Amino acid sequence: MSGIPSGGRDVAVVLGTRPEIIKLAPLIRLLGERARIVHTGQHYDSSLSGTFFANFGLPRPHLLLDGATGPWGRGDQIGSLTSELARAFVADPPRAVVVQGDTNSTSAGAQAAHYCGIPVVHVEAGLRSGDRAMPEEINRLVVGVLADVHCAATDRAAANLLATGTAPERIRVTGNTVVEATLMSLPAPGERDRIAREHGAHGPFVLATVHRPENTDGAERLRALLTALAGIGERVVMPLHPRTRAKAKQFGLDGLLDRLDVIEPVDHPTFLTLADRARLLVSDSGGVQEEATVLKKPLLVVRTSTERPEAVAAGFSRLVEPGRPLLDAARAALDDPDLHARLAGTASPYGDGSASRQIHALATALADRAPLPGAVPVR
Repeated sequence: MSGIPSGGRDVAVVLGTRPEIIKLAPLIRLLGERARIVHTGQHYDSSLSGTFFANFGLPRPHLLLDGATGPWGRGDQIGSLTSELARAFVADPPRAVVVQGDTNSTSAGAQAAHYCGIPVVHVEAGLRSGDRAMPEEINRLVVGVLADVHCAATDRAAANLLATGTAPERIRVTGNTVVEATLMSLPAPGERDRIAREHGAHGPFVLATVHRPENTDGAERLRALLTALAGIGERVVMPLHPRTRAKAKQFGLDGLLDRLDVIEPVDHPTFLTLADRARLLVSDSGGVQEEATVLKKPLLVVRTSTERPEAVAAGFSRLVEPGRPLLDAARAALDDPDLHARLAGTASPYGDGSASRQIHALATALADRAPLPGAVPVR
């Protein structure tokens, strides 16, 4: 555990993965001197994570944990992070703790704060897939019990919370911070041209990302996915996640990767530039499901279930299985001459870009023990 003095930073923002940095960056900037950035180290990389902080003009974390990495699995990681965070909160208590989404860091941050008697704000609350085999679903359920203020991105997410007995006065529908984070991180047109040239993003291409265990940890499923991508008939650019690279090598699938335009992982502005220039996105990422609605891009979600049905209902996303279903869906999307025009005229279901401002008002009110602003969802 390492850190710098927190001073008057009384709103602790706990994060541990790059998507959390992206989605919480606008809020951290609004909190200013009140923000205490606590990085659990869950996915910490001094170069890439540092780049993400720099991209958004954020200071380095005020507290950095070691991430509790080891061979003992998820339970050990959450337990160790909860313990470390609890010790930090006892030594220097914040007045409120903000967690985001559904990572192990989210669960640990909410637990540690609750056990220390510190109120918790959950950003992106109320997502539900109904799939208890999904580790993130369990994290969502745990934080749903512990949070004092639930910032739901959509009415549907608020309804999920109400259905499980969450008191309406603790819920606010704020929209999703991904809208302003995406617009903040998307480079200007001239810079996008430069990034595209640098990465050879010329001509038509498909952008694909794969990293979830359900797609990478079984040889047959990963083979079916990569085979379908290789058979689309259009160039596929794939920033390759370390997990996917390792599993492809383990399963002897390097030859399929050779048929794709594999590149190293990229920072957020570069990824958004590539997504903006692509004809089609293929991904198993939760964040990409949301970003696609801001960029107005069609997305094939290679997963068995999704906690973001709003993107599907709006027409941006389609849930597909790897193999032939993915291949057929990709070809159908690429052959649809009206698809991009339809999406260009469709509003993102995740709000108007004011989520961070609303969450800032809620978090500071909670820290100041003041009444919570905003409308309460109707039961």
